Amino acid sequence: MNTSGTTPSRTVDTPQYGLAAFVAFVGIVVLVDALGLDPGFADQPVQPYAFSYAIGSVLVVLGLLLAVATWRGDVAEPEEGEDVDLSSGLDWPTLLQLVAVIVVVVALINWLGWAIMGAFLFAASARILGSRRLLLDIGVGLVLSLVTWYGFYVGLGIPIPAGILDGVL
Repeated sequence: MNTSGTTPSRTVDTPQYGLAAFVAFVGIVVLVDALGLDPGFADQPVQPYAFSYAIGSVLVVLGLLLAVATWRGDVAEPEEGEDVDLSSGLDWPTLLQLVAVIVVVVALINWLGWAIMGAFLFAASARILGSRRLLLDIGVGLVLSLVTWYGFYVGLGIPIPAGILDGVL
């Protein structure tokens, strides 16, 4: 109990309101999108739209609960990792380089294909983030991109651009 007669200050983490609004917005988008789904076969015990309604509803409820918790003064605990310096600002050069890599991948993926661009994405990102073993990064990137390409294209039947390697893969 406060005996000094003053009201204790309540900490409000305003970015949490933005996160709450974003989560609720995504839930609403999922629910609206679910309205356009075609009904499945009559003998299916669970119709295809059921998952969209469930996920969308949960997202809306979670967004509302986060907004209420923020309004009540709940604040997330800050990171306590020993290798995190919370006083330092954002590393803009690194962020802009990573954004540039993603823009290059998006621009060239249809022409060069996922196998090449996936390897480039991994190797370039690793290099920007501090790796100095270029050949190893390229090799790991190639293995990961080929495994994911075959996993999606052959395993799941989801076409991923092969690009200039269209007859080879």
